[in-house]
Amino acid sequence: MSGSFPSSVLFCCDHNAVRSPMAEGLMKKLYGQRAYVQSAGVRNDMEIDGFSVAVCKEMGIELSRHRSRSFEEMQEWGDDLSQFDLIVALSPASQRMALTLTRFFHLDVEFWPIVDPTAIGDTREAKLAAYRQARDMIRDRMVARFGPPSEPGAQDFTPPASARR
Repeated sequence: MSGSFPSSVLFCCDHNAVRSPMAEGLMKKLYGQRAYVQSAGVRNDMEIDGFSVAVCKEMGIELSRHRSRSFEEMQEWGDDLSQFDLIVALSPASQRMALTLTRFFHLDVEFWPIVDPTAIGDTREAKLAAYRQARDMIRDRMVARFGPPSEPGAQDFTPPASARR
């Protein structure tokens, strides 16, 4: 599976309020319906973060209606983790949880170490800059992993080739 385009992806982080909703929104914006995409958190103890909503809105991605959910809620609602081809963990805690919950499934779990922007910055502008950095890190990893965006206009949201790793 590694390197191929998956048919279903689950992004996960600690609370499903910052990084994983941004990743879910970015994947849908850049690749449309090429893959079924969801997100979850280790815990569901926070609502969607306003700064995440703001920096994604800059790219035409609507997150304000996102409802945070945990791995446990996914299972309660009948969502089977084995339905996903790929789980992308964006935090160490979510990586541990994903590996534990999928140890008997045949699917890939990747770890993308994305900075947690919630504790960075003292001013609104500094916080927005930290959230933009996290958003852009996710976008860069996504483009490196899945290739150029396939949706019309989505190429505008990718860095120039010289800036890609």
